[in-house]
Amino acid sequence: MRRFFGAFIPIRVALSGADVGILLLLIATLVLGMTLAVRAPAAISGPAIRLAPEALPYYALRSLLRMAAAYALSLLFSLTVGYVAATQRWAGAVILPLLDVLQSVPILSFLPVVALSLTAILPEDIAVELASIVLIFTSQVWNMTFSFYQSMITIPTDLREAARIFRLNPWLRFRHLELPHAAVPLIWNSMMSWAGGWFFLMAAETFTVGARDFRLIGLGTYLQLAAEQGDLQALAWGLGVLVGIIVGMDQLLWRPLLAWADKFRLELVESDEAPSSWLYDLWQRATLSEWFIERIWNPMMERVDAVLGRWSAQLAARPALNPIPSWVFLLPLAAIAGIGFAYGVHAAFRLLSALPPSSLPLLGLATLASMARVFSAQLIALAWTIPLGVAIGMNRSLAARVQPLIQIVASIPATALFPVILIFLLRLPMGLELAAVALMLMGTQWYLLFNIIAGASAIPRDLIFTTEILGVRGLERWRVLILPAIFPYLVTGLITASGGAWNATIVAEYVEFAGRAHATLGLGALIAQATGHGDYPMLLAATLTMILTVVAFNRLVWRRLYALAAERFRLDSFQ
Repeated sequence: MRRFFGAFIPIRVALSGADVGILLLLIATLVLGMTLAVRAPAAISGPAIRLAPEALPYYALRSLLRMAAAYALSLLFSLTVGYVAATQRWAGAVILPLLDVLQSVPILSFLPVVALSLTAILPEDIAVELASIVLIFTSQVWNMTFSFYQSMITIPTDLREAARIFRLNPWLRFRHLELPHAAVPLIWNSMMSWAGGWFFLMAAETFTVGARDFRLIGLGTYLQLAAEQGDLQALAWGLGVLVGIIVGMDQLLWRPLLAWADKFRLELVESDEAPSSWLYDLWQRATLSEWFIERIWNPMMERVDAVLGRWSAQLAARPALNPIPSWVFLLPLAAIAGIGFAYGVHAAFRLLSALPPSSLPLLGLATLASMARVFSAQLIALAWTIPLGVAIGMNRSLAARVQPLIQIVASIPATALFPVILIFLLRLPMGLELAAVALMLMGTQWYLLFNIIAGASAIPRDLIFTTEILGVRGLERWRVLILPAIFPYLVTGLITASGGAWNATIVAEYVEFAGRAHATLGLGALIAQATGHGDYPMLLAATLTMILTVVAFNRLVWRRLYALAAERFRLDSFQ
């Protein structure tokens, strides 16, 4: 314990040059967006939304296509950025601070800027669609990226040595070692990303700013309108369609993927209760699958391996054959970044100077209030997700029964049920405070649960059998096996849950219900109110305050916990 906590003492936050540069670039981007937002059309009319059940299939298809587009971008981003950050030291020094900053950005505060700026340069329909996909993308991508990066840095040393002995080129090493090692946690985090995407879908499809109606045709708009009008029948129809989509994806996508990825588990003893899928079993028995694999898949992958293997080997060898000074690449980037930094700092200072001095104490108190709610939500989530996640991850039969239920509950947008919850909580003392913590908990606890399940399910069976043979049970088993094994996954879950909780403050601390606005002290409430009133100085100040708070905590705690996970809690460190 002393060695563990010694890494955090003295308590200090050291912002590197990369951190400062990224923050300045982010400020410049935000200010540029605000500049374009001023030129957006003064009035934008949204589509007419029907609550008839026959409209639901088309609405659900539109939402599903947005989610799929955002997920495809998230998967491509996660594999690319996570790989580069884990394999290139110079890239990790830039990418990790960038991820720290970006996952802490309250995207709901950027949404009005993104939507308004895009409508200033693009047709309204395209601009609003792009803005919604960007918002859903930012709700899906961070936990997938951190999960893949965590898997990359915790690959056992003996497997890396084996890859070097067999002289695998970078592409073959990625396809046969790195991607299979990350498959199970990546699939679980993909399920979590879809669940988180449904949470933000309502915000992405139901966005309005004054006379500008950015609503989109989709399932989120249907649920939001049904909740606003108190149409319980329409709300039930919408939730029924959502549950049907979730169950269908579980049976047709996630369960087959988990059954397929089980062969990549690192263990010396075959599992007695491997995950099963009727669709995967049907595919394996089908003659068509054998024909497809032998005639199409294998020849195609041989050509891909040949082309990408040769290309990746040449790319890896190029710096050694023709070294180019790093400043050749950094100088143009530094010049562009310098111009952006100068513009961003100047414009941001001009905006912030318009704030009255009384805003500073308000920002400080709001930060402390939001921080208390975030920590409360995370502590409550930890209290139940660790024991339940470990139980599900280590018991395959229990996982088979509970997994679809968890996906359904996690994917139901909390914002759709929040008006019903608010009716009861507002009658209690400190009802709005309880409602804010409840909404933040509903939106972030699943990041922890899915990562803990992935970590517990990745524990090799031979290690479990060894502890049983040695009679290691109870708290001692948790200390020597379970907690060290799930620690890297727990850190990933805490990082993404923290970012999600800070994002959720914007919809949790300021709620419009039954024609009345209910607000409590917090950064989220300040951002929501500034967005509604078009108060760009306060929007910029509150957003930057939230970003700096989350980045400081990331630098103080999460980055060090990641280093601890890579150094002391790798699989080969306790085998």
